[in-house]
Amino acid sequence: MPYLIPHNRMIRPLQTCRNLCPISPNERPTDAQRTRDKRYTMNPFTLSGQTSDIGLRRVVLIVAMANLAYFFVEFAVARQIGSVSLFADSIDFLEDTSVNLLIAIALGWSLKKRARVGMLLAGILLIPTAALLWTACKKFIAPTPPEPWLLSGTGFGALVVNLGCAFLLTRFRYHSGSLTRAAFLSARNDALANIAIIAAGIITLRWLSGWPDLIVGIGIAIMNTDAARMVWRVARNEHTSAAA
Repeated sequence: MPYLIPHNRMIRPLQTCRNLCPISPNERPTDAQRTRDKRYTMNPFTLSGQTSDIGLRRVVLIVAMANLAYFFVEFAVARQIGSVSLFADSIDFLEDTSVNLLIAIALGWSLKKRARVGMLLAGILLIPTAALLWTACKKFIAPTPPEPWLLSGTGFGALVVNLGCAFLLTRFRYHSGSLTRAAFLSARNDALANIAIIAAGIITLRWLSGWPDLIVGIGIAIMNTDAARMVWRVARNEHTSAAA
């Protein structure tokens, strides 16, 4: 008959080992570490609200400064070569600066206040459309072609800036509702517009016509109008939810 080891004799060596190798106070996890480990174990892909707000504020400030810097570059080139599309896109850069600065200010506000700011941003998105009407009317009267190399080169520089901004904002595009949605949509639409500007420069280089530049400028205005509509809809839904 095999010899059965009593239960208490099996545990005693473990207890002796634990007594010989006690855990020092420095090795014991603190309450903050336990809370942190529990949070990341439950959802390792989600940042806490405070950490996410700090990261978002840093990102939107970087994006705002990048947009403001390139606004001066593109606006100067647009005036030099008489480009409607570059003028509309330069106003976009100024509008993006305002959008991201407002987001940095409004972080931490209540849902209702953020929704009101989102409605304001929807109106700001329409500013380039109004500015385009004046320049487009002058272009219709005298559709002179802009300098194609400067047109495409400036559009490519704008594309690099906007793609970088969109990449930075991608992880935050669903954070804080309509606010970051406005910033992400604006950067994405600007990147698409820059591709069209580059194509307009290539076409102008071949046919020396002012119509490609004018058509791209009108397309930028249409994209801004659609983005404003989407931001307004999200902000209105947030305002309704906050009031309920």
